[in-house]
Amino acid sequence: MSADTPYGQAVRYFQSLQDRICDGISQADGGGLFREDSWRREGGGGGRTRVLSDGGVFEKAGVNVSDVRGEMPEAFAAQLPGEGRDFTATGISVVLHPRSPLVPTVHANFRYLTKGDKRWFGGGSDLTPYYAYREDVIHFHRVWKQVCTRHGPPVDYRRFKIWCDEYFFLAHRNEPRGVGGIFFDYLEGDFDALFAFVRDCGDAFLDAYLPIVCRRRDEPYTDQQRAFQEFRRGRYVEFNLLYDRGTMFGLKTGGRVESILMSLPPAVRWEYDYRPGPGTREAELYDVYLKPCDWAEEVP
Repeated sequence: MSADTPYGQAVRYFQSLQDRICDGISQADGGGLFREDSWRREGGGGGRTRVLSDGGVFEKAGVNVSDVRGEMPEAFAAQLPGEGRDFTATGISVVLHPRSPLVPTVHANFRYLTKGDKRWFGGGSDLTPYYAYREDVIHFHRVWKQVCTRHGPPVDYRRFKIWCDEYFFLAHRNEPRGVGGIFFDYLEGDFDALFAFVRDCGDAFLDAYLPIVCRRRDEPYTDQQRAFQEFRRGRYVEFNLLYDRGTMFGLKTGGRVESILMSLPPAVRWEYDYRPGPGTREAELYDVYLKPCDWAEEVP
């Protein structure tokens, strides 16, 4: 597909963003290197997966770019906008799992899809702390609010923030995955205006996350805190396998499984009927941070 088309422009941007994010993560990690796998999809297109494992800060960091096309299964095609089964999809997916339980996990995804006469952007970014720090949560949300307020409708920070809270929610547990961020999908209209917004989001990702990493990466932690991190990672796995749209899309359209499941953390545990002790920092996560809050308006 021509690089001058809207779709081609999106592909080029996501590829360049992957380079910049990987460079930033490698520097924050202290020199960890990404392994790169370029892959082809049997039905059309392919992608470039980069994973950093066992780094100085990041136990696992995945940054994946894809550009795929072909035909969707009929049943899955009926669930998405646009006529027919033919589609194109390009995007970037970022999931970073630090080793320290004091450094939060972060996710970001930005994508552009076409199907029939429909073209739309989707994406967002959310933060999943284990031991939350108020200033970190406020910083993350303020960055995304600043991005959204630079753009006109249909971009709307409050709507995207609430959408994120509702989307990253484990209905079977009746609890959110983390402290949220922004989420949006099926954004249609002026390509140039929407693409400018998505580029602004992508360009802001490292600013939203790396200051938090730099504040927390050298703080000492205990084995008990590490165990709680692994327990909460279980919620991350449950969400990604049961609810995540990107995971479902990739699996339903014949994507590369290793790349789709790069989002899963390397060490996880499930504890039977776990309940944090009252007054503990573990309880604080549930009592304070896993509650709806307009964090961007809070005072650090």
